[in-house]
Amino acid sequence: MTKMNRRSFHRVVAAAFATTALRGAKHYDATWESIRTHTVPDWYNDAKLGVFIHWGLYSVPAWAPPTGELGKVDWNKWFYQNPYAEWYLNSLRLKGSPTYKHHVETYGANFDYYDFAPMFDKEVRKWKPAEWARLFHETGARYVVLTSKHHDGFRMWPSQVANPKRPSASITARRDLVGELTAAVRAEGLKMGLYYSGGLDWTFEPRPIASREEVHGTAPQTEEYASYADAHWRELTERYQPAVMWNDITYPKLGKVTEIFSEYYNRVPEGVIDNRFGVDFADFTTPEYSNYDKITPKKWEACRGLGFSFGYNRVEGPKEVIASDKLVALLVDIVSKNGNLLLNIGPRPDGSISEIQLDRLQALGRWLHVNGEGIFGTKPWVRASAKSPDGIDIRFTRKGESLYAFLLGRPTGAEVAIPALVAKSDTAISLLGTEGALRWSNTDGKLVIATGELRGEHAWGLKITPTPESA
Repeated sequence: MTKMNRRSFHRVVAAAFATTALRGAKHYDATWESIRTHTVPDWYNDAKLGVFIHWGLYSVPAWAPPTGELGKVDWNKWFYQNPYAEWYLNSLRLKGSPTYKHHVETYGANFDYYDFAPMFDKEVRKWKPAEWARLFHETGARYVVLTSKHHDGFRMWPSQVANPKRPSASITARRDLVGELTAAVRAEGLKMGLYYSGGLDWTFEPRPIASREEVHGTAPQTEEYASYADAHWRELTERYQPAVMWNDITYPKLGKVTEIFSEYYNRVPEGVIDNRFGVDFADFTTPEYSNYDKITPKKWEACRGLGFSFGYNRVEGPKEVIASDKLVALLVDIVSKNGNLLLNIGPRPDGSISEIQLDRLQALGRWLHVNGEGIFGTKPWVRASAKSPDGIDIRFTRKGESLYAFLLGRPTGAEVAIPALVAKSDTAISLLGTEGALRWSNTDGKLVIATGELRGEHAWGLKITPTPESA
């Protein structure tokens, strides 16, 4: 069998399996009534952790002023001082901004943003997708979401859809980065999703965004762009069958959203769609650099970078990057409230990941190796949190007959008291990652557990079986 024949054979086999799997699947019509019958699949509810990847032309300059975290910087200051390195082109278009000054000093006033394309293509030859997939698996992630096209319009797959504004060579990666990562991620047993900037495409709209009010005002609304975005989502769905359809910054009003959604669900029945299409339907919501303060019945997914930026920013260091203990606490807090964490990394153009980002991923992976039982496949309990008398924050999850109580700090003594918790007489309590039962007592409306000297780091998971009563 020739090499080409082998490829054809594998494609036919894959298509046959896909067709067989879809025969018994529910059919969705291009109506909101039909689309709204879709339910969030178990895999997504159980996943808890995904890796977000912002990677593209902006990874070449890899620069933004480290102004601060989204939500903590005044909007009047945000766009001229934008810490999002993936917004490099918009910041460059704002004359006098720190990014504009950096660009002129580094590359010259006449160096066009899209001149980064051949530089990116040259560097990306070194990229090894299998190494990424292995790292994400070891981190504990259950799914991955890659930027297929960000606001700059650069496409990370060999799209056959012509851009009427720019030549394909300047806005299309030479390697099929989406396809190669999809194959590598699935080989590790993880789900693969795709981000797509449906609302913004700066190849269609040259006006810079200088204020929050201008974000939606500069979203292209022509029939030409709507057809372009529709064709892209159809191409991505048919070619890669992403498990997550992660759109950003709304969608053109003339876009055929119900057709895109129904075609997607019919192709990927266990897929999920985010809430950023600007329509009154979503499988999950997506707070950015924030999370909810209570349990929500609707599934949600918090997304954020390890630092202030999603795209790689070469000037970020320990001061800007979240500490490992805070990262663990963030994940536990989100999971206790029915959420997932989509944690972003920003690779360099050659696919390498900075040491500080690697450190955080590895720390999270080590912690989950010990405590993942109380994270993956869990559901929220009747309440998300408590605080011990000595000030230890506690978060709860549940699975089967067990309650998991995570201590987000080390107790000052040899025991911890969890308020408003009454254990049953046959209760067994253990510390995740260790053998043997811990002594406990119900005392003055609190469950007091003799923890002894806790080993490990960041947060400690207590497994309580059967689930106690909430007083």
